[in-house]
Parts: sequence; C-alpha cells; structure tokens
Amino acid sequence: MTLSFFDQYMSPTYLGIPLIAIALTLPWILYPSPSNGWLNKRLITLQRWFINRFSLQLLHPLNRAGHKWALMPASLMILMLSLNIQGLLPYTFTPTTQLSLNMGLTVPRWLATVINGMRNQRTASLGHLLPEGTPVQLIPVLIIIETISLLFRALALGVQLTANLFAGHLLIQLIATAVSVLLPTMTFVALLTFAVLFLLTILEGAVSMIQAFFFVLLINLYLQENI
Repeated sequence: MTLSFFDQYMSPTYLGIPLIAIALTLPWILYPSPSNGWLNKRLITLQRWFINRFSLQLLHPLNRAGHKWALMPASLMILMLSLNIQGLLPYTFTPTTQLSLNMGLTVPRWLATVINGMRNQRTASLGHLLPEGTPVQLIPVLIIIETISLLFRALALGVQLTANLFAGHLLIQLIATAVSVLLPTMTFVALLTFAVLFLLTILEGAVSMIQAFFFVLLINLYLQENI
C-alpha cells in the first residue's frame, strides 16, 4: 500500500538491487543496433533520421569548433528522452525525478565547459564575470555575484528538470487516485476525470520530450560561451 504520494519518487530496490540501475540500462537494451548489410531495417533508418534531425538542432547554436563535442549532446539527448518517456509507462520508475541523478548528469558537463573555457580562452571566459564599463567601486561586488551565478548554473539546471518532471508525475498520480475513488459512486464524473487524465498524460509526454531537449540545449549554450 502506498503510504504517500511522494513514495513513488523514492528509488526502489528489489532483492537488494536498486531499480534505478535497471532503468538506466533499458534505453541501451531497447535501441536496435545497425547491421552490416547494405540496407537497414525501417526502424533503424527512422532512428538514424531522428538522431540526425535533433543533432542538427542541438549543434545549430555552436560554432564549428564546438562540433567536435557532437557526440556528448546527441548521446545525452537520447538518454534523457528515453528515461523521461519510459517513466510514463505503467509499473516503471523515472530516474530523472531524482535530483542526485540530474546533478550527476549536469555538474560534470557544466564543469567540462568551464574548464574548456579557462584552458582555451581564459581572457574571454573571465570577461563574462565583469561587464564592460563597470565602475571601479562595483568591480569586487560584481565579480562575486557573477561567480555565484556561474556556480549556480548547474544547480538551477538540475533542479529545473527535477521539478518539472516531479510536478507532472505527481499531478498524474493525484488525478489517477481521484478516478479510482470516484468510479464506484460517481461514474460520470470519474469518466470525465479519466478524460482529463488521458489528455494530461499526452501533455506530460510532450513535456518530457521538451525538457530533454531544453536540458541538452542549455548545456550547449554554456559550451558556446567557452569555445
């Protein structure tokens, strides 16, 4: 029995095995592998077309020097999209509702962009911490504020993804509970509520795809500032 609506966001275990580990390996197992033949199957052709299309959109903000990073946003987009959509299926667990996982995906990539900027264009990267034309009296304060803002980018990105998915899944859980409670006594109202639940599930699927794209796009924008 579920003791709380928030219990669904706890990382479950089965026989001592954390199910989050199984959920993270499912996208790798489910995606088909290309064959060595001249012609691929329709599913593989569709998969390649889809990857090429969103890769072009993700690389559009980057200049030519940033295209060597193409593998990172493409693979991250596939992983995030798979995990977000997977969480909408019955009897599944959504790993991206865990702040620890999102921070683990965000912090290393954000830190890589910062280190890359400090290594290759130190003057331009440090220039972001101090706007041009700043009065001398405000220079120490602005440097501290911009440094804190830079450090909070990774935290804000991880929290944003977690909060959006957390809120959508919680709302679906609340409406689904209302349908089960109203069905024995108020069938017509329960059917109307179920229609709302169905539409909300479709909306949450769209939100899951948008959040995955927005997550990777922001990391690309951070990368663009440091290449």
